[in-house]
Amino acid sequence: MYKTATTTVERKRPPPVKILSGQLRTAESRGTADIGDGCVIKLGRGRFLLVSLVWMQGTVLEVQLDRNTVLLMDETGTFAVQGVNNIPKGKPCLSQGKYVMVMGVIQAISPEPVIRAVKIADLSELAAHHRQMWKLEVEDLQQVLA
Repeated sequence: MYKTATTTVERKRPPPVKILSGQLRTAESRGTADIGDGCVIKLGRGRFLLVSLVWMQGTVLEVQLDRNTVLLMDETGTFAVQGVNNIPKGKPCLSQGKYVMVMGVIQAISPEPVIRAVKIADLSELAAHHRQMWKLEVEDLQQVLA
């Protein structure tokens, strides 16, 4: 009966895309100064994927709670995560050496990827398994989405 206009602000983001930091480092911006709109990653064979909300995993290298930031490393490089003090159950898993999952919005792709955290979870208990499977999970999801 009533139709509501959908504004750009109200638009929902697609689900998070599993991605490696190295892929973000070589991604291309969508052409605006605001990277929050997303970026394009190259998957090979002429395939591309538009990404704005990401799911990343890595080992905590450095925690800077005074700067609301943590530095993580996956198998392709390092990436920074901002907004960690705003994540309800995120702080307990933010200590050096922990293996964590981060979902967040891309803030920057170069020179180092920066993600604004939406969710952080500790995967340290089964870290060896998660590390071993992570690259395969990333590749599998990206093949389905592209």
